[in-house]
Amino acid sequence: MVIVNLIADFELPFVFSLKERRKILNSIKEKLKKFNVSVLDLSGEYPKEASIAIVYAAHNEKQAGEIKRTIEEFLFRNFPEIEFIFDTEII
Repeated sequence: MVIVNLIADFELPFVFSLKERRKILNSIKEKLKKFNVSVLDLSGEYPKEASIAIVYAAHNEKQAGEIKRTIEEFLFRNFPEIEFIFDTEII
């Protein structure tokens, strides 16, 4: 069994307040619940940038990669206006 920690960094050039950013991140976090993952907001004070940690357990590294690809495709499909980068750590 492996534990995967994904850090997703988002660029939000169209956001001008922390309230707007929080609304977007809450929507992302709510929709990621269907993947049975834990999500934590790691964002700082600058509203145009956001970071979330996505943590999940998988049976092996192959399954961990499949889940990561599924989450990445889900974010591309449902939030096409948001650019993001994943940093992955497998324990």
